[in-house]
Amino acid sequence: MSDIGIDGRTETGAPANGAIQTDMLRSARFRMEREAHWRQLDELVTRAEKGGAATLGYDEVRNLAGGYRQAMNSLSVARDISLDRALIAYLESLCARAYLVVYAPQESLGGLISRLLVHGIPQAVRRSALPLFIGFLALILGAAAGYKLFTHDPSWFYTFVPPEMADQRTPGASADYLRSTIYGNEGHESDKLAAFSAFLFSHNTSIIVLTFALGVFVSVPSFILTFYNGLILGAFFAMFSGKGLGYDVFAWLSIHGVTELAAIAIACAGGARLGLAVLLPGARTRREALRHQAHDAVKLAILAALMLVVAAFIEGFLRQLIQDPVWRLTIGWGMGVFWASWLLLGGRESKVLPGARR
Repeated sequence: MSDIGIDGRTETGAPANGAIQTDMLRSARFRMEREAHWRQLDELVTRAEKGGAATLGYDEVRNLAGGYRQAMNSLSVARDISLDRALIAYLESLCARAYLVVYAPQESLGGLISRLLVHGIPQAVRRSALPLFIGFLALILGAAAGYKLFTHDPSWFYTFVPPEMADQRTPGASADYLRSTIYGNEGHESDKLAAFSAFLFSHNTSIIVLTFALGVFVSVPSFILTFYNGLILGAFFAMFSGKGLGYDVFAWLSIHGVTELAAIAIACAGGARLGLAVLLPGARTRREALRHQAHDAVKLAILAALMLVVAAFIEGFLRQLIQDPVWRLTIGWGMGVFWASWLLLGGRESKVLPGARR
């Protein structure tokens, strides 16, 4: 028969039956004294998890905070006196859930998206003056170079424009055919419009992703890719303009191009922010500067993706359905005014006159 030590354990180290019973009684007494508070806290936490802390009243919120502190004290005591593991596991789970309700940001997905659109993206754009200048400069310089090179030698068109993008719109095409591509009604069938819109969105998305991702390499690849898109734009415009269709193609491009080309330039700006962080980290290390600039860079990328969704819809549907050049110009540049107003005015702090606050 094994002897039992003072600590209630046998010589082999296993707890004796009397010690086990003592621990069970102590755990039961501990639970009985505090279980009502735990159940109340569990109920409040469950309600807050389902509907948010805003659904709780003032007294309930106060009880939630107080119950969380009591549960943490109970957990600390339970660990010190080595109560049964099931009770400790329950208290750990309850305290973790209560911590998230009391201290974690209480904001729904809709609230996060709303804050991003109303404040985050416009403020990030206004903090990105230099990268935006780089992005739009690359696009404008590319368009000017493409136009100039085409007028000097039309064969440059085949260098800049991929065959699948040009289709049969080449310098050798007649003015009547080029006009038919601007005002043609071959795209009125809804299925074809949907397929065309999906193709354009996929194509433009790949450009945006490349332009943004390559910016980390000191911004040079993003600048070159944006410049190349400008070359295509300038060559296309020069070809139509040489056939006497300058106004028509300008309206045709405006209805979707104001949004789409701005999205490409903004994606380039997002990549430029990453590249500038690597090139000019300032007082920070390059890793810290990259992490700091990535916050606004990602917001610019989200903005570019959002604009591409709108541009794909306009290009795949409205551009085909609306044939009047005046309406095309109105819609295209109207969207430009909308984007500029949102990004320049959104997320600004309201100014309160002195003395207005008490």
